[in-house]
Amino acid sequence: MRIAIVGAGGIGAIYGAALAKAGVEVIFVARGAHLHAMQQQGLSIEGDRGGTVIRPALATDDIAAIGPVDYALLCVKLWDVESAGERLRPLVGPDTAVVTLQNGVDAHERLIPILGRAAVMAGTAFVTGSIVAPGVVRQTGTYMRMTFGELDGSMSRRGAALADACAAAGIEGVFSRDVLVPIWEKFLVLVPLANVNALTRVPLGRYRADPDSWALVEQSLGETLAVGRAEGVRLPPDAERQGLAMLRSMPDHHMTSMCNDLLRGNRLELPWFAGKVVELGRRHNIPTPVNAFVYAALKLHANGAPPA
Repeated sequence: MRIAIVGAGGIGAIYGAALAKAGVEVIFVARGAHLHAMQQQGLSIEGDRGGTVIRPALATDDIAAIGPVDYALLCVKLWDVESAGERLRPLVGPDTAVVTLQNGVDAHERLIPILGRAAVMAGTAFVTGSIVAPGVVRQTGTYMRMTFGELDGSMSRRGAALADACAAAGIEGVFSRDVLVPIWEKFLVLVPLANVNALTRVPLGRYRADPDSWALVEQSLGETLAVGRAEGVRLPPDAERQGLAMLRSMPDHHMTSMCNDLLRGNRLELPWFAGKVVELGRRHNIPTPVNAFVYAALKLHANGAPPA
């Protein structure tokens, strides 16, 4: 089995290292100092699950040189989906599955016009990490799950094989018959988290304890749920309760990547979070006032810190 990790950052590097340690041929696609360090010293994963070193690590920035693979795990940011999709054409053979592991809900839709529906497998990641030095990724928490599924709902041979590879690597690999449900269940939590964290710039415990801020969380989640159901996603009847329960269970110190990117003056995934909820609300004539406010309040920062 050959697996390409397209985007060897805080998500891709962790999955890839676990799979490589289990004996899978893993090729990491990276760039810059991170790539150079992986080529020279290997890839190191540290953190709450312990340490792993992959040496040598197969790493390159030349996708065309890799050739067709069995799976390509697409772990780039949401704004890079189309450009990455164009570049990874050489990886796609007749049976290749390109698994989208972005945080939003539409990465698979955006990839289909580029690679064709048969090549795309939708998915979602549940692992947290960040590059702390070139060639070094720190994992936060011990959880490591990957959910994926065919867009036609079939229980394919390639999906079952990926689930087996995940199990051998210590990853909770969930092969879902209706993968849009777990993708949207995660989105229900991510949108209000990102929205209110970015607005307040304080950790979850602070805005969770404030009734006015928490009301924004609840309303943002409700709007997101409404547009998801209007899209035809078969979310469970208690999806709102489950989403709020997860938000209440998360640690006080939690900060989202969107808030951290905002504080650092980096580009934001805002258009695919609050912006996507607003877009779908307009499509289905569903009011989304909280998400519309967040989008309007932050959109001038969406491409990085605005000029002074």
